Amino acid sequence: MTLRIASYNLHKCVGSDRRHDPERIVAVIKALQADVIALQEVDRRMGARPAALPPGLIEAETDFIHHDMPRTGPDSLGWHGQVVLVRRGTRVLGVDPITLPGLEPRGALAVEIALDSGDPFVLVAAHLGLRRGDRRAQWARIAKTLKDARPHPALAIGDFNEWRAQHGFEALTGFHIHAPGPTYPARAPVGRLDRIVTSPGLRVVRAGVLDTPVSRVASDHLPIWADVGGIVTRAHPRR
Repeated sequence: MTLRIASYNLHKCVGSDRRHDPERIVAVIKALQADVIALQEVDRRMGARPAALPPGLIEAETDFIHHDMPRTGPDSLGWHGQVVLVRRGTRVLGVDPITLPGLEPRGALAVEIALDSGDPFVLVAAHLGLRRGDRRAQWARIAKTLKDARPHPALAIGDFNEWRAQHGFEALTGFHIHAPGPTYPARAPVGRLDRIVTSPGLRVVRAGVLDTPVSRVASDHLPIWADVGGIVTRAHPRR
């Protein structure tokens, strides 16, 4: 019994063809067939940071619920451009916004989730900085959140902006880092920037990158997914 967790950097819904096309992004989200999905760059970067992905489109076109979560601004969809979507019927028990250290403003979301009648788990959705020194400090903050979730299972997923396989993850001793495949740039991916981190007791049964003609043009990143065991206590049908 597994739970499918996914992550997708939307690039503000602007594709490699420079078109702003939220409907195309939603088509990629649906193709992931995920139970929980962390999205990055859902808001525009400058000014009041208004939503680039209309929340009404999510509700109308998908089986996901946009739960009330912290927002950067009154017209934003996410917290520092991030939001976590869960399928209808899934309980969001709590959300803690995390302000991450670094030169540029960055944040993460720690979301406590319970699927059906199962036990809760904690998902940290993160979009880390461009400088490795900043990322090391950001990982120290996230690692503390993952450790504080005990005895509940915990995992982190997102765009970690790390090109190297080992460097920069020193704070994650005892955790497992999974890189499903190259995700950036979407048209010809070489960088494994999007990854998942799991706490002891969780296992990634399958993982991959959604590489399709649509996903290659919809954003500058390809989305990742992972079927994670050790969370679900009873069967949950894939929709």
